[in-house]
Amino acid sequence: MVDERDYDAQNIDFSQTEWPYDRADRGRFLPEDPKDPRRSPFDRDRARILHSAGLRRLGTKTQVLGPGSDDFVRTRLTHSLEVAQVGRGLALELGCDPDVVDAACLAHDLGHPPFGHNGERALDEVAADIGGFEGNAQTFRLVARLETKVMGPNGVPGGLNLTRATLDAITKYPWVKGGGPDPQKSLRKWGCYEDDAEVFDWMREGAPAGRRCLEAQVMDLSDDIGYSVHDLEDAVATGHFALERLRGEVGELEAIIQSTVDWYSDAISEDELGDAADRLFGLDYWPTSYDGSYRARAEIKDLTSQLIGRFCSAAVAATRAEYGAGPLGRFGADLVIPKETEAEIGLLKGIAVHYVMSPRESQPVYYQQRTIVHDLVTALFEGGPGELELPFAEEWERASDDAGRLRAVIDQVACLTDVSANAWHARLCGLLSTLL
Repeated sequence: MVDERDYDAQNIDFSQTEWPYDRADRGRFLPEDPKDPRRSPFDRDRARILHSAGLRRLGTKTQVLGPGSDDFVRTRLTHSLEVAQVGRGLALELGCDPDVVDAACLAHDLGHPPFGHNGERALDEVAADIGGFEGNAQTFRLVARLETKVMGPNGVPGGLNLTRATLDAITKYPWVKGGGPDPQKSLRKWGCYEDDAEVFDWMREGAPAGRRCLEAQVMDLSDDIGYSVHDLEDAVATGHFALERLRGEVGELEAIIQSTVDWYSDAISEDELGDAADRLFGLDYWPTSYDGSYRARAEIKDLTSQLIGRFCSAAVAATRAEYGAGPLGRFGADLVIPKETEAEIGLLKGIAVHYVMSPRESQPVYYQQRTIVHDLVTALFEGGPGELELPFAEEWERASDDAGRLRAVIDQVACLTDVSANAWHARLCGLLSTLL
């Protein structure tokens, strides 16, 4: 068997790779025989994610508004595709491998459960005694274990068996719960469950503790750009946010800024957000109204395009000013995001918070969604492996205690879509989900 870690010895040249990724970067936890050595390991990683069941399921998982609420709104799948396009462009500008960043962007939301962050909070509650639930850690678990591609020794699933560089690029929070640079914050956001630590530790061999690789930083910025710009577009197009209100109603901007600070803490000050508003709303291409006409839709599309270009160009210019013109990757550089750009992205995120995300928190449907998640976990745990899909039933059977069996149930529920969660709940628990 030829291990992809031996490509250097074969003098195989992957011309699309600029940053000098070494044998360790291209290595896989489970050695494989590459069927087509003309393809780079990173190209194969991207293909594995693109063809994964987890990516397909994102098509009916909530982004901001539920996938059944409107034909226009984005799902987690369309969001991920848009993030991948932004990330690939940034990678090409910076000289890191575009397939690594593209793959990370496609994969970044795979672990999110049905009903978006609402479902994530519910699963974290039911998993409190077994280490909690975190969407980013679930993403790592999915690609490293749950997705079907490679079988490891002793019949243990090997997930997609991605290369070290791609796995690391997917990992937004490269630490276990409570093990990050800020212990308190890392109790809320982390990237790996304890029982996935073997692959995680292999992935992080030689990496600076707590530091994200450049490709993960590019993925994270692309995600921020994607949902800040596109959630704004969705909010305008669906009528949740009327552009005229920014100039026509006293106190409207102040309320948006306050919602932003309340939701995202005080990482960006009110003054910085106010300055960002002056810059953004004064742009020649910022529309002042929206009536649904062709012209109005074209203006909104131009706005999203211009904003994405604005944010990407600012980050590339600042990073190049710090690190020079050569190819950048892994731990050879950190992405530099100007404070003004962070504030502008933050303000756009705050608009979605103020007009869409905060109001929905008090709607009965969001309480019902959390109830569905709690009910499903209880019903499936009590029902045992016979109620689980076969891969999760096998995970249940391999478990040595109730904690492992509960994790198998949570893995099953996390893989459900909004649609299938409602259907499973109707079958197992009654009629509540049919009302949603």
